[in-house]
Amino acid sequence: MDIVSLMYGHQERSWQERANCMGVDPDLFFPERGSSTREAKEVCRGCVVLEDCLEYALANGEKFGIWGGLSERERRRLRRQRTLQRRVPANAS
Repeated sequence: MDIVSLMYGHQERSWQERANCMGVDPDLFFPERGSSTREAKEVCRGCVVLEDCLEYALANGEKFGIWGGLSERERRRLRRQRTLQRRVPANAS
């Protein structure tokens, strides 16, 4: 069973079948607070569905774990950046 199905049940995620993390222990992607995320991010590095995974986590408000190669703190920063970019009028450049 894959990590997302384990947590959320079966949903449309055909992208996940091509993910580097298939078959990897899910605990790797949910390290204890203060523990290194390096190993999980290494699994994500070069993954062909990295963007899909990241967008899934952002769209579903994932607050824990490594998704799309980013930690929760990194995803929070990305969400803030995207929000700020949407606020800037297109002709303000």
